[in-house]
Amino acid sequence: MLRQLMPEHGFYIGLMFQEAAARHGNVPVTLDRPLDIAPDAGTELGYAELADLVDDMAGRLWAAGVRPSEHVAIHKSDNVDIALLACAASRIGAVPALLSPSLDGSVTGVLLDRLHAPWLITDHATLGGALSGLDTGLARGVLTVDDAPDAPGHTIALATYEGAPRRPAVRLHPQEPSLITHSSGTTGIPKLAVHCPYAMWNRLVPQKALGRSTRGEPAALHMSYVHSRFYHLLGVLLHFGSPLLLLVDPDPAHAGPLLAAHRPGIVETHPNTFVLWEDLAAAPGAPLSNVRAYGSTFDAIHPRTVRRLLGASRRRAPHLVQLYGQSETGPVVFRRHGRRDAGRAGGRRVGNAIPGFTRIRVVDERGRKCPPGTPGAIEARTRGRILTYLGAPELYARQVDRGWWRMGDMGYQDRWGGLYLIDREVDQIPALRSNLEIEDTLLSRLGELREVVIVAGPDERPVPLVCTRGDEPLEDGRWRRATADLPGLSAPVHCRFQDLPRTGTWKIKRLEIARLLACGELPTLSPARAGG
Repeated sequence: MLRQLMPEHGFYIGLMFQEAAARHGNVPVTLDRPLDIAPDAGTELGYAELADLVDDMAGRLWAAGVRPSEHVAIHKSDNVDIALLACAASRIGAVPALLSPSLDGSVTGVLLDRLHAPWLITDHATLGGALSGLDTGLARGVLTVDDAPDAPGHTIALATYEGAPRRPAVRLHPQEPSLITHSSGTTGIPKLAVHCPYAMWNRLVPQKALGRSTRGEPAALHMSYVHSRFYHLLGVLLHFGSPLLLLVDPDPAHAGPLLAAHRPGIVETHPNTFVLWEDLAAAPGAPLSNVRAYGSTFDAIHPRTVRRLLGASRRRAPHLVQLYGQSETGPVVFRRHGRRDAGRAGGRRVGNAIPGFTRIRVVDERGRKCPPGTPGAIEARTRGRILTYLGAPELYARQVDRGWWRMGDMGYQDRWGGLYLIDREVDQIPALRSNLEIEDTLLSRLGELREVVIVAGPDERPVPLVCTRGDEPLEDGRWRRATADLPGLSAPVHCRFQDLPRTGTWKIKRLEIARLLACGELPTLSPARAGG
């Protein structure tokens, strides 16, 4: 019914900064590194300056030949200007396709082929690195954000079009493709998710409602600039006029002083970055002391991390909002953690559906709804669902059942509809009820752990891979005591966190880890011994 009454609604990322500047004026935006598209602009800008940059880049793209509905792949070194270029392409009605800087050349080639001769925006470092062996003829034209003297002949620097006339904004139909992102790729080649303004609007509205209580608070973000979540969060923060601190480098030694200087009231990053930022809870300058609200999405967050983050804040009632969903659906379930429940918060309870916008259910192998407490496959129903997978419509159709979307996770619901996450379907190990639950337990018992990931070994026994703070050895006795009441785990394997395969949002690639472990190619430190 809502769709019939308000079919004109849409969220257009190309207009975000312009509308925010008109609404709030030149609110400050701080970057931790200069923009590649405007290196001389420095790191202290504002809404109006960023809106002008978006408008400028949109004019340059039009002068280069980019037109409405054409695909514009953006694959460059990580920086905030990925988002500004996406907004610029959207502003003239083109469809930005955001490719993670972490993708290797072979995967990028597959995705460019699926995009059917898109424009490609990149930089010299990427052309000489990840794209060095790629046939750039897959793109109709290559545009660089910097000078690329050794680039192929059909490559042109955007600086060539400096001073190009500004263009009026173009709004595509609300149910036409307007943005393309890709899935995490934890189970293989990423899928290209096609978003439209109407679906994005249906994601934005409930997130605005959730963000109303913290409107105007200074916000610090370290997120993937190629993920749809960033654009919705940015849409909320710009709407309410929040000063922004946008980070590319999450290293606590780098991020800590910036957070201490800006004292954000809102902080959002990836769950694995939050684990890294636990070290900031007692850091000099108290960088997290003014946080009123943390935001966590992309992956499950560990209860230990929630407790430490909330404990670092000196605000009266800090909270953490956990969103569960995926690129294809946007958030479908949310939960708010406060100090009072953080100590007893179960990491597997991810919350309830968003009233009026999403529904959630758990079904058995035959598609029948499971009774409360009975595990099954999680499915969601939402108006925020993508249109299709570009180049793989059969995979999209396989995940839809009469409007219900298969999330790919196993879980169960309680009698009040609360959703509990068990594991990804593909990551389940027969000997364990839940890998994630045991990982939460181990992190809570062993404060020296930076991360623990349980995968199936060659003999299908669960193998814990442990990463410690500072890569210090894990003490045998502490491991034995921590695992005494847990199912039969194999001896732990000690790894550096940076050696574990991860996605652009720092999700752990469990299947890839299991493969590397089985063939002896996973880099390890001296294996931590479970025995005495």
